[in-house]
Amino acid sequence: MTTEPQDRPAPLVAVASSDAVLKHPEAGEHLLTAVERERAGRFRHESGRIDFTAGHVLVRLCAARLLGVPAAELVLAQHCPDCGLADHGKPYLPDHPGVHVSLSHTRGVVAAGAGHQPVGVDVELAARGGSLRAVARRVLTPAELALVEAAPEPDLAFLRQWVRKESLIKIGRATLDTLATVDLSALPLEVPPGAPTRGRFEDLHLLDWTDPAHGAAVAAVSTAAPQVVELA
Repeated sequence: MTTEPQDRPAPLVAVASSDAVLKHPEAGEHLLTAVERERAGRFRHESGRIDFTAGHVLVRLCAARLLGVPAAELVLAQHCPDCGLADHGKPYLPDHPGVHVSLSHTRGVVAAGAGHQPVGVDVELAARGGSLRAVARRVLTPAELALVEAAPEPDLAFLRQWVRKESLIKIGRATLDTLATVDLSALPLEVPPGAPTRGRFEDLHLLDWTDPAHGAAVAAVSTAAPQVVELA
């Protein structure tokens, strides 16, 4: 088993309301690149633009904390390996190729992570329009599906597995086409509100938490144990 060098800080992950992120002293649309500003402008509703902007700011704040530099010094880019375009896909820092970043946003809530080790994060609201369970049979293994359907609150149980699997996609350990082969049935479905709980999946460190302030389910995975940080 390999171990991380002791002088490398743990990956940092954060979750916050979009409004709280944009009130941070370093926050502002001036941090965004022209590509990001153009993407933000495509949203039909102002709330979507705000969430997009907050997510792209929060990931910079996490990376800035990790590197000990001002957020304004960091350029965020994205690249899609399938189509080659730079207006979507996996985020990265062109000037810091050794730093891994991840971000996620939903209605009013954003999550982000940054680390010298691969990191993936995802956040979803428990109260949302429609039901994610519509895709359950396509993304869960039979063992996972049985546990979700037997849970007291199947929608919440599925949401927990969904954010975990989304974080695995973001770290490069799964794709939408392979989710149904990734079995997380050994992990608990109930995650009490409050402090994050720590677990393991294969060689990965897993953070699960239920954020009661935002009504959100959050998951983060990394090859090193992530540290949750508060905006300051």
